[in-house]
Amino acid sequence: MLTLLRESEFTTMTCSACFTIFVLLFNVSVFLLSSGKQLNWFSAKTGQYDKRYGAFTEKERQQKLADVKKMFYFGYDNYMKHAFPLDELDPIHCRGRGPDHDNPSNLNINDVLGGYSLTLVDVLDTLAILGNGTEFKRAVSLVIDHVSFNHNNTVQVFESTIRVMGGLLSAHLLITDPYRPHGDLYPDNYDGELLQMAHDLAIRLLPAFQNTSTGIPHPRVCLYNGVPAQGVQEACTAGAGSLILEFGLLSQLVQDPIFEDVARTAIDALFIRRSNKTGLLGNVINIQTGEWVGIQSGLGAGADSFYEYLLKSFIMFGEEQDLRTFNEIYDNIKKHMRKGRASCTSGDGKVPLYVNVNMNDGRTLNSWIDALQAAFSGVQVLAGDIEEAICSHAIFYAIWRKYGAIPERFNWQTKQPDVLFYPLRPELVESTYLLYQATQNPFYLHVGSDILESLETYTKSTCGYATLHDVFTKTKEDRMESFFLSETCKYLFLLFDSDNHVNRAASKYIFSTEGHLLPISRKYRSKKLSKDFYNRRSMKTRIDNCEELPYNRSLSECSYIPSESRFKLPLDSVYLEQIDQLVGL
Repeated sequence: MLTLLRESEFTTMTCSACFTIFVLLFNVSVFLLSSGKQLNWFSAKTGQYDKRYGAFTEKERQQKLADVKKMFYFGYDNYMKHAFPLDELDPIHCRGRGPDHDNPSNLNINDVLGGYSLTLVDVLDTLAILGNGTEFKRAVSLVIDHVSFNHNNTVQVFESTIRVMGGLLSAHLLITDPYRPHGDLYPDNYDGELLQMAHDLAIRLLPAFQNTSTGIPHPRVCLYNGVPAQGVQEACTAGAGSLILEFGLLSQLVQDPIFEDVARTAIDALFIRRSNKTGLLGNVINIQTGEWVGIQSGLGAGADSFYEYLLKSFIMFGEEQDLRTFNEIYDNIKKHMRKGRASCTSGDGKVPLYVNVNMNDGRTLNSWIDALQAAFSGVQVLAGDIEEAICSHAIFYAIWRKYGAIPERFNWQTKQPDVLFYPLRPELVESTYLLYQATQNPFYLHVGSDILESLETYTKSTCGYATLHDVFTKTKEDRMESFFLSETCKYLFLLFDSDNHVNRAASKYIFSTEGHLLPISRKYRSKKLSKDFYNRRSMKTRIDNCEELPYNRSLSECSYIPSESRFKLPLDSVYLEQIDQLVGL
């Protein structure tokens, strides 16, 4: 547990100047200043890393910001020109794509593409964040006029929730924000249509929670007539247990508890089935018997957003049990999945690495990590565990430097990819952004610059950005998933846009797992936090002043990183070299 400092030992900022969510930056200050820790940030070795990752000039920042904006609009404008109202853009042949009706078993396509202009819905809040109110309003009108869920398409509950429902809710809340911090986003004659559409979609997804003896939802639903007759009876932990932000927020907005209730029931049903020996969950479960079909416990595909949403649900709704559950699981993750030396930033031993293990006994199951695990360092930032986040992130950045992308699976034993493709995923960019917000270290601007350059060099195609089929040869697949514009470009833009309202008022927002911007408000919290979660009157005064609620184990006022620490490497050179060796650089 982090140790609290006296207020005289750190410098606070006014709430309006806090540049990251809640009080996470205080935890970073604690990490840097608390006694007994070796301050590697102040003693980083000189060498190639120091030279490469030194100061990032204002001119460079502005140029990268312009480059990201150009990248976004190249993809967006071509989607609107060649693909809308279909779901996605094929960036090589410059055409649109929707559900694969000829091959219903093509789940890679049909789980995601539901015939509801997916890319446009997914990207609405990105337009607002980029400051393009005119195009945002036009896009909202197009969604209202063209998007319907009355289709005989079978979609994945999880994907349609985070991409479509989340996109609609985020855009609605941006439109109706009375303070209009992103400018005038109110379309003419807007009457809550986006919220109504989100409600309609949620109602169509509710059958997934019926006829399941555990309360864990069916993974797929036909938008027209419910769960398919021959539907799969197995669900992954992330898919079934990562619906609470969108479903819970919808319940608050339409004043109907059913959506939050079913989402919480699913979380509880998964958590009570954790191993009684390790406290870990598997990755696939039978929704009828409650038996684990997949016993792998890891931080990547099949589990990733489950952990993320426990913490974010606490931040959004103030449910103390969510935080207790997260803390319990995180402790068990560290106990059983984490290998390597005890401290990320000091001491001898192997690189700290989170591996996939058997949920029942904690034994290592395989020797690969996957691309989705790159997001977990962002979760660690939100949890205030900055030291661990730095190490987790550095591993995936080293992989990126090796290939100019992150292969879907990387084998840390053979130092080679097990699965070669890269579908423009945002997870590393997201963690880079959050670590920069937490530390203000220019190292992470350099990381973002490297990612941006690689995307432009290797994935740009005729009329968009294409999936890499092979990270070695850089051959492309004709697909630009919606999350490239809604997340990858968004996080890159925010990384370089220091003056963006989202960064200046970061304590007032949280991002969904699809990168949708959601406002944090007291009105979404039905219960007050107990006194155990803050220092009675002094902390309550800070909450009243900041309009914030504490969410981590260590609490304080909004604070910032000492300036001298921002110009050193986040990890000593010797450890960065060790990580390079781990991935075969």
